[in-house]
Amino acid sequence: MLFKLSFVRLQNVQDAEDVVQEVFYQYVKNIGSFQDPEHEKAWLLKVTVNACRKVWRSAWRRRRREWNPEDGRTEETGQDGICREAQSTMPGPEETAFRREENRCLMSAVMALPAKYRDVIHLFYYEELSVKEIARITGRVESTVTSQLTRGRELLRKSLKGEYDFD
Repeated sequence: MLFKLSFVRLQNVQDAEDVVQEVFYQYVKNIGSFQDPEHEKAWLLKVTVNACRKVWRSAWRRRRREWNPEDGRTEETGQDGICREAQSTMPGPEETAFRREENRCLMSAVMALPAKYRDVIHLFYYEELSVKEIARITGRVESTVTSQLTRGRELLRKSLKGEYDFD
């Protein structure tokens, strides 16, 4: 859960792994201070979001470039196209390839959203948190989270209109 959240925010596997490692280090330092499992989960998510912000704002991240092995050039990090593909349970290779392409397109569309919409979409659909929990974790008002979910869905609908028939 923490890795997925970090990956969605940072769009880089290595940075996401570093964030999760840092979060668990902080967790070990504060292990006795949680009231119940829900408090512990909310704390982990909040610390993960904060750690992602710290990485995102770092000078290292702003100056780093990614190497493209196909042509040997470097590219700016950010929208690097890395996405995790869900394992398909469909039996045939054609169906598996189709499902992976659908997941890739959907993940790319979510990654292309502005960060404020991407965060709430991820927490709501992938982590299955309620609007109230998302508001508490992100420090936003519940009505703001609801608005961002609505706007994020609309942006996804527009970007995927050619792929899926919503009408």
